[in-house]
Amino acid sequence: MALGNHSTITEFLLLGLSTNPQVQTLLFVLFLNIYLLTILGNLMLLLVIRADSHLHTPMYFFLSHLSFLDLCLSSVTVPRMLRDLLSEIKTISVRGCLAQGFFVFITAGTEGFLLSVMAYDRYAAICNPLLYGQMMRKQLCVQLVSGSWGLGFLNALINIILATNLDFCESHIISHYSCEVPSLFPLSCSDISTNLIVLFCSTLLHGFGTFFPIISSYACIVSTILSISSTSGRSKAFSTCSSHLTAVSFFYGSGLLRYLMPTSGSPLELIFSVQYSVITPMLNPLIYSLKNKEVKAAMRILGTYLPHSR
Repeated sequence: MALGNHSTITEFLLLGLSTNPQVQTLLFVLFLNIYLLTILGNLMLLLVIRADSHLHTPMYFFLSHLSFLDLCLSSVTVPRMLRDLLSEIKTISVRGCLAQGFFVFITAGTEGFLLSVMAYDRYAAICNPLLYGQMMRKQLCVQLVSGSWGLGFLNALINIILATNLDFCESHIISHYSCEVPSLFPLSCSDISTNLIVLFCSTLLHGFGTFFPIISSYACIVSTILSISSTSGRSKAFSTCSSHLTAVSFFYGSGLLRYLMPTSGSPLELIFSVQYSVITPMLNPLIYSLKNKEVKAAMRILGTYLPHSR
């Protein structure tokens, strides 16, 4: 579409979660505490995995990268949200908005691939325990993590490059607390059909391309667990993957829906975004520490060691 007499927009206004000053103050306190818990929880998990040699296994290698991704994903959006909740001026430049959208895309996208890799790790551990060391050798683990980052970067790059070609002149108000790519399309006076098609296809390929291996892995895992004769054996096998199942449910239950649903500025969009980019990064270290005996044991050892090291 030709620009005609429209003036090109150079910055956006983020409406955030609320325009009520009293509510904004409450939201600031709430999300500040969530962010601090996210930083503390994920840093603690990284420290525990690093310090305890018993946790130097493929499962915890992937978990340490998940914690790092959660730190990044939360830090891309929450500090900006906290600043805007206390500020009267909630503007962000177009370039800054696209940069934030890129980093949301790459961190969330990489996390989706990594969760799929972690499902394969659980499949190898439970369904092929005798071959686990051969199937999940260190070189392969590094390649799987690198591949997750590479595919996440490629997915983000394609969508953001297309978004940089858009002209924004219809409106400068984003009904959101961050610059997610779908929120930018209604503001453009350019033809967004290509952007919508690419976003929809990449989300489907990314979402179902990572979710299908998870479903396949857990179908084999469930079949193997049910074939175990002893109740304690079944319980132990299931406990090794229950944390991952919980993390997958939280992430995919909101992230995939957010990028597949049409952008309308509805409260549901904000709820899905808060769920996958703010709440899930806070919950993951709690899920993996509360449901994992090895992590809890390592934390107790680290807790008793730290006072003596002063």
